[in-house]
Amino acid sequence: MRRWPRTRAEILRGGFSTPLDAPMVPPFPFGFRNAEILTLCYRTDPGAIAALLPEPLEPTGDAVMIHIYRMNDTDWLGPYHEVNVMVGARLGAAEGAYSPWLFLSSDVGVAHGRELHGQPKKLGTPRIEFRGDLIVGTLRRNGIEVITGTMAYKQRRGRVEELAALFPFATNLNLKAVDHIDGTPAIRQLTSRRLADLVVHECWRGPCTVELRPNAQAPVYRLPVRAEEDGFFWRADFTLVPGVVLHDYLAEDRS
Repeated sequence: MRRWPRTRAEILRGGFSTPLDAPMVPPFPFGFRNAEILTLCYRTDPGAIAALLPEPLEPTGDAVMIHIYRMNDTDWLGPYHEVNVMVGARLGAAEGAYSPWLFLSSDVGVAHGRELHGQPKKLGTPRIEFRGDLIVGTLRRNGIEVITGTMAYKQRRGRVEELAALFPFATNLNLKAVDHIDGTPAIRQLTSRRLADLVVHECWRGPCTVELRPNAQAPVYRLPVRAEEDGFFWRADFTLVPGVVLHDYLAEDRS
């Protein structure tokens, strides 16, 4: 009979997850292959970004990126779709992209993002579709299509590095908040992670459109569209690896 991890040492090791006999959360590292990404870029009100950033993060501009992913082949998770809404932010010398909202179709992805990174992931129904000569990205939550983005199908070559002109999106910043069972704070951190082993197979660039609809449980409308920028459609492989703690609120309070 197979023996499931149950000793103190096994429970305390990194990468441990419950249930004992069928862990929910994958350990690092795990890979993504042939991921297709539609990145929508636009400008919003600087005050809207500042209102969403937790102290002591500071905004770095008025740009917003919405990444809509079709994850075709992922360790543990299998195929799924995801949306990551990002704004530029910094903490001292550390600069990257803060995610106020993420939505995805995988329960494993929701659990991993929240438990490990502190990402504010919720279940949703993102999609990337090719409708003739148009790439269409959508997000549905509670039966409401809250994001609709479009871009012409593969008309002009681009480079993923060109996205860094808005902000360094490859460094993801998150607010990790976990309580003890008695309701007192257990973890209050700002975390950071970068993707590893990035291989871009193709990248296309062109004008995009972005439409947002109000939803109290998916309030992406709080970053209103003021001016649309170019969008990018790209296909890549990458690996998710451990990140770092940038700021520990509880350690700050104890000092």
